[in-house]
Amino acid sequence: MKTILIVDDEKNYPRILGEVIKEEGFTPVTASSTLESLEIIKSRHIDLVLTDVMMPGMDGIILLEKIKEIAQDMPVIIMTAHGSIERAVEAMQKGAYTYILKPFDNDTLIAHIHKAISIHDIVKENSILREAINTQYNFCNIIGKSQPMQDLYNIIKKVAPSGANILIEGESGTGKELAAKSIHYNSTRKNGPLISVNCSAFSESLLESELFGHEKGAFTGASAMRKGRFELSDQGSLFIDEVGELPMNIQVKLLRVLQERSIERVGGTLPIKVDFRLITATNRNLEEEVKKGNFREDLYYRLNVVRAVMPALRDRKGDIPLLINHFIQKYSHERKSADTSLCQLEGVRPDAARLLFDYTWPGNVRELENLIERAVILSTGKLVTPDDLPPQIRKGIGTQLNLEGIPENAGLNETLAAVEKRMLQRAMAQAGNIQTKAAEILGIGKSGLNQKLKKYGL
Repeated sequence: MKTILIVDDEKNYPRILGEVIKEEGFTPVTASSTLESLEIIKSRHIDLVLTDVMMPGMDGIILLEKIKEIAQDMPVIIMTAHGSIERAVEAMQKGAYTYILKPFDNDTLIAHIHKAISIHDIVKENSILREAINTQYNFCNIIGKSQPMQDLYNIIKKVAPSGANILIEGESGTGKELAAKSIHYNSTRKNGPLISVNCSAFSESLLESELFGHEKGAFTGASAMRKGRFELSDQGSLFIDEVGELPMNIQVKLLRVLQERSIERVGGTLPIKVDFRLITATNRNLEEEVKKGNFREDLYYRLNVVRAVMPALRDRKGDIPLLINHFIQKYSHERKSADTSLCQLEGVRPDAARLLFDYTWPGNVRELENLIERAVILSTGKLVTPDDLPPQIRKGIGTQLNLEGIPENAGLNETLAAVEKRMLQRAMAQAGNIQTKAAEILGIGKSGLNQKLKKYGL
């Protein structure tokens, strides 16, 4: 709940304003002098200051200057009578958000407060994101030192500053969104927004509105105009995940946007110019989808200016020890913070590490992270043991893969796909066609399972 400080030397005015503000869900705090208000600002969190200009001693202008010395980004709204408009304008020049003339309409005041706080929240969020640019989202901090990852780093390093469209391919759970963030935050648009949308999360009608926005009354339930992801990504980047799920009619609209760099909201007729950098990702083979007629060839070439491949975990097993160590540190710290009586997990016992290394990881890095989090929660010692691992991992003890039934000239991708499909069928049968249970058997997330079932038409 946001806290509003009301500063006015009139006896009853702050109390009356406080009741109006409280009805809007804010917490009012009152002060009858500028000195009192400064003490409050120094001693507790305040989200916005609403102050009169004309007060004895230190007036509202001087108070504004003092507030800006304490909290530069604090939004301040000046209340003024007609005779002191010049002073209010002076306050605007010194950093006040706006001024409002007494007597004023309560709805107008509340509208100013909502807008000022919203803008302040956005500025604060952007500041936090900028601080994270050089650490969390820097491509050098994507975990992995294997050759496939080195190849990925080189592509990101070259393409990030270019502004070119980039298509990220890879199985579910490989970290495509992290790669997209790395590209954005190492580009010239890093101070702009990074807006994401997952095509598989929306129905066709909802996806169109999410991407392009809609005008008021465009369809049932459209009670107000809403900007879409394209507009929100102006001056920044738009990340479209699972772009292979785009319905054909939206593919046509996306192609037009890329050609004309403008959009039309659903229910609208006026073109709106947008300046964005497009990053897309898919777990499908779009080239094959083009051949099948499921994806437009012209759009595919527009998206695939530069192609980056997120390697599957089974293709970079040398990174598994690094990833295990990272996730153990991450979740052990969280566990220790929650319960200081628990011992700190330090690593993985050799026999458990062997099982993790031999596993095929159908859910990739996401599956490994979930597994380590589980082990951190369930383990009672300082090392992860085979007993801390789920059944599908422990089944690898004393077993070997039987290759006798596989033809010698069989292709690797086709064989792996056949095995994956068979495992999905078996898990669904074991789970009685309950996806949550099947995902648990396979050690992957429900959304990942759903995507794989769609992939094989199960």
